[in-house]
Amino acid sequence: MFEHYQKEDFFDEMFASDKGDAFDFYQPLKDRFGRLSPEEIAEKQRRVDHGFLEQGVTFTVYGEDSGTERIFPFDMIPRIIPDREWQTIEQGLTQRIIALNLFLHDIYHDERIIKDGVIPEDVVKSALHYRPEMVGVDVAKDIYIHICGSDLIRDGEGKYLVLEDNGRCPSGVSYLLENREMMKRAFPGVYRQSGVRPVDSYPELLLKTLQHLSPRSGMTPVCVLLTPGVYNSAYFEHTFLARKMGIEIVEGRDLIVIDGFVYMRTTLGLVQVDVIYRRLDDDFLDPRVFREDSTLGVPGLMEAYLRGNVSLANAVGTGVADDKVTYAYVPDMIRYYLDQDPILENVPTYLAWRDEDKSYILDNLENLVVKAANESGGYGMLMGPASTEEERSEFADRIRENPRNYIAQPVVSLSRHPTLCEDFAIEGRHVDLRPFVLYGEDIEIIPGGLTRVALKKGSLIVNSSQGGGSKDTWVLFQ
Repeated sequence: MFEHYQKEDFFDEMFASDKGDAFDFYQPLKDRFGRLSPEEIAEKQRRVDHGFLEQGVTFTVYGEDSGTERIFPFDMIPRIIPDREWQTIEQGLTQRIIALNLFLHDIYHDERIIKDGVIPEDVVKSALHYRPEMVGVDVAKDIYIHICGSDLIRDGEGKYLVLEDNGRCPSGVSYLLENREMMKRAFPGVYRQSGVRPVDSYPELLLKTLQHLSPRSGMTPVCVLLTPGVYNSAYFEHTFLARKMGIEIVEGRDLIVIDGFVYMRTTLGLVQVDVIYRRLDDDFLDPRVFREDSTLGVPGLMEAYLRGNVSLANAVGTGVADDKVTYAYVPDMIRYYLDQDPILENVPTYLAWRDEDKSYILDNLENLVVKAANESGGYGMLMGPASTEEERSEFADRIRENPRNYIAQPVVSLSRHPTLCEDFAIEGRHVDLRPFVLYGEDIEIIPGGLTRVALKKGSLIVNSSQGGGSKDTWVLFQ
């Protein structure tokens, strides 16, 4: 199966050399796949696809006339991370989420990082998701980001870098869990032989994280998952997680605020809610405070929240940490709050609001990746080397018009991983990694994460909405 595989000029996750030598920890997997015929691979893929279909493992693609529901594309060759690499990732992500939470508490309270000139005030307060309503508000346990998904990539030398942080409503963990179940069924032998760390404790750890935030002590907290509804792209995940945690999934119309407390409507009457795992953005939470036209949220929810009668995960106002301009300052936050050097570095980033950086960006658009500060899913982005002159001209106008809203980064040669492609030939495709971090009584990081893969040949965009898929991620015990 690997006879014609071309490593090419990228860091390869499986192969250490052009001669076809796999890293030691990949050898059992390489041997197992090497013994498979195309017919056997096709049959396993058919069973996996059928399993995803049976489980309803889908995502929504907006704006397509041919139908929005799709099975999440899954590649059967898993990514393997040895224990020594994972320890570095764990330490780096732990350091990062602590610093981000200290930053969020600071900007909504004392603003020390602004007063000391580490981050300009305008950068913080002009962020799209900065919430003045949260100034002076003490959130439960002083934790703002309870669930985080920071995207990691590897450069040409194999060094892990943080590409961005997702601290509002990070998605994808359900696919991580379902991918694992499918791999255990498809390749039980090599899975057992490899000594893979389990991931199935995530729903239990997530529930403990939510319960830790309850404003009521001495009783089992009532936690619910608030979803925008069935038409949301991640609705499968919402139902999946609620079911796994054994909590109710609710829409805004299922909740009501009375005298500053939140209640859930049930067939047996009203039940007070302690913690809401909300899977919708701040803008839609409460039409009395944010968007008046929102029909997804709960009128009066912010009053109950600000009075400390209900907790939200993640906290309102965390979107400042998702801003791609804020991202550029995370290494400074780590040094400022923790007096440590970052364990995981950022991708070098140019900020268009700085005149010098803006001039460099405009002069080098054909060599850079330009991103809007608050877009996601591969949207609002210019891939300079693959862009047309017209596209570059359009982005140049956008940057000049609103420089605060744009950053630029050099094109990083993302690492590649052997992937099953057309006719089950194995070719290299670019990958990233989204580990999931939980911050409750303790900081828990699920071993591995969601490896996303750009299924289109030569593409660097791994988002499912842009033609990407995923792989199971195996972190080894040793």
